[in-house]
Amino acid sequence: MANLLEPNIRPTPRDLPPDAAPSHRKRPLRVLFVHREAEAIDSCLQELKRGQFTVASDFVLNIAQLPARHPARFYDVVLVEYPSPGCKGPKGLQILSQIALQIPVILLTTAREILPFADLNPSGTFECVQREHLAQLPMSVRRALNEKKLRKELEEAQKALQHSQSLYRALVDNPAYGIYRCNAEGELLDANLTLVTMLGYASSEHLVAANKLSVIIPDIRVALPIAGRSADSPSIQPFEADWKRKDGSPLKARLSGHAVFDEQGNFDGFEVFVVDITEQRTLEDQLRHQASSDSLTGLANYRRLFEVLHAEICRSKRTGRDFSLVLLDLDGLKKINDSFGHQAGDSALCRLGQTLKDCSRSIDTPARHGGDEFALVLPETGLADATLVARRICELLESEPAEPALSVSFGIATYPRDAETIGTLLYAADRALYASKAEKPNSSRPNSVPDAPRVDSDSWPSPPLDPSESVLKRNSAHEQE
Repeated sequence: MANLLEPNIRPTPRDLPPDAAPSHRKRPLRVLFVHREAEAIDSCLQELKRGQFTVASDFVLNIAQLPARHPARFYDVVLVEYPSPGCKGPKGLQILSQIALQIPVILLTTAREILPFADLNPSGTFECVQREHLAQLPMSVRRALNEKKLRKELEEAQKALQHSQSLYRALVDNPAYGIYRCNAEGELLDANLTLVTMLGYASSEHLVAANKLSVIIPDIRVALPIAGRSADSPSIQPFEADWKRKDGSPLKARLSGHAVFDEQGNFDGFEVFVVDITEQRTLEDQLRHQASSDSLTGLANYRRLFEVLHAEICRSKRTGRDFSLVLLDLDGLKKINDSFGHQAGDSALCRLGQTLKDCSRSIDTPARHGGDEFALVLPETGLADATLVARRICELLESEPAEPALSVSFGIATYPRDAETIGTLLYAADRALYASKAEKPNSSRPNSVPDAPRVDSDSWPSPPLDPSESVLKRNSAHEQE
């Protein structure tokens, strides 16, 4: 038996780069022997050489010396003599189990020996080669290295899967997004807690069961008949839908998502993300209403009046049908403010505004023109019918029992009879209004502008969007009266 205490003449793995190329044909196979016999080690090296391996080896005499060599860092495989001193003890088997979790361990044993696999960690990579069949060593090494590679790939795949699951779970449990899954036929399969709470149900199972009895979540294919049906269109572009909660209250939802495909690439359904935008849309409607309405009376404001007049002129040009504009002025507003206070003046303006609403059709537009002046746009209405409406407003307001008593003056202009633009239409109605006020207090007869000269549309500029200047001028004229 050769003396294993002699200096080792084989190249030490510490001189080899630890991250060399993985193929045994491109770099030496780094082997650590745990063996007491040099002849056995030489036999193993010869077999590996016959198996087309280039080997760089090192050895230790017993298992206790293994941890000091850091085998997982410097070696590809560990060949262990079995049995050997310390190998059958629990401490030795524990060391082998820990090493086998990182690199393959091959036990060199005899045919009569009972292997200790029951005491070894099943998660480790172990192989066994009998000394009588040492020619199988290259095959066992390759099998062990392949198993190590597969274990590493499996570990990385499991980590990636866990990471993906954690991301998906974080998204599913996100309280800001409702998520639901449906199959290729549009049938609801599952929903997260956020969507369940959003719709007012106790659990996902209750929501799925209720959706089978009545349509709670409409079939997304109705809104998107094409999206997500092939790999070329896997995404659902955001769109809005009107749903109802369990209690019947409306829910405005923004939907987006993507198609789901099975392992064969066949379309398997949708995964849809739902955002509750009910409050957002309600706030937008409120802001839109505030931007186009008068804060005191709730009628359309000056800007909205111009939009309606522009739309009516365009429609009249298309249909050839007339429409009328009625301007109304609350008589004596300054006296009411001086005698009863500004709160009574505001109440008087609101009373007139309410009367306009009561006398208007759904297609009409009552508006506060500014100050104590109001307007009423009457689509498809000629001078005679507009006169009847204006007189009814005057009569209803004068018959109110509330104090102070109110009266109004009005003027009417008809498109295209009296004007052809917004500016000239307002000018014509304004002339008729002041002609009516001039006849007060003994007459409240309506006035159009038959005796007034027709104003050329080019000579009257369109009123500014900001009505403050015009309103101040009118108020100043009223105060002088």
